[in-house]
Amino acid sequence: MLEGRVTVNGLPVRELGTKADPARDDIRVDGRRLRLREGYRYVLLNKPRGYVTTRADPQGRPTVMDLLGGISEYVYPVGRLDFDSEGLLLLTNDGDLASRLTHPRHRVPRIYDVQVIGVPDAHDLDRLARGVPIDGRVTAPADIRVVSAGRLRDHARLRVTLYEGRNRQVRKMFDAVGHRVERLRRSAIGPIEDRRLKAGQWRELDADEVRKLRDATLRPSLRPAPHSGDQTRHRRPRTR
Repeated sequence: MLEGRVTVNGLPVRELGTKADPARDDIRVDGRRLRLREGYRYVLLNKPRGYVTTRADPQGRPTVMDLLGGISEYVYPVGRLDFDSEGLLLLTNDGDLASRLTHPRHRVPRIYDVQVIGVPDAHDLDRLARGVPIDGRVTAPADIRVVSAGRLRDHARLRVTLYEGRNRQVRKMFDAVGHRVERLRRSAIGPIEDRRLKAGQWRELDADEVRKLRDATLRPSLRPAPHSGDQTRHRRPRTR
């Protein structure tokens, strides 16, 4: 660096300790670009109900790892989806990105499609949006929107956007306002969604998707990801 042999995005960098991200920046030494460390894997899985989000389960229940045939690297789930929930789950061996995605200060949104018993009224929705106490701590502000309600008002479908990830949080939030969750599906993680990925299938994230995830942790988002169609390029899904 002191000799001017290192460039970042085309500019010489001579100050020792300068930070750069090889996933986002063009870093070169003597004109040759540095590449991401080989061996990092970024997997998007559409988790079905009936699987535990962990690498192993002492009770012998099926885990999400049982769905990932063909991956030899050590990868682990980023965050969690409970046994009865379904939807998108990231698995990786990139510890830095996993930490950033799960830390609430980065405000990476998770979007859930939720069906509950009954129809929450305006007061319930306001409480959920502002935060409700669960496990002795008030939840962070959330975005809550009713999508539809049953003709007999016996159930409702909602879209919920959270910026933190606590154990069984969505279910506990609706329990707190008296509306039990019947079905819960995570449909987006930050900028990543894929409506064509079937339950139990997985695919690799491409370099652009990884970059978008990293960007999402660097620029705290105040709005949920758009839902005007797939925001990811479709790759051929894999099964066990």
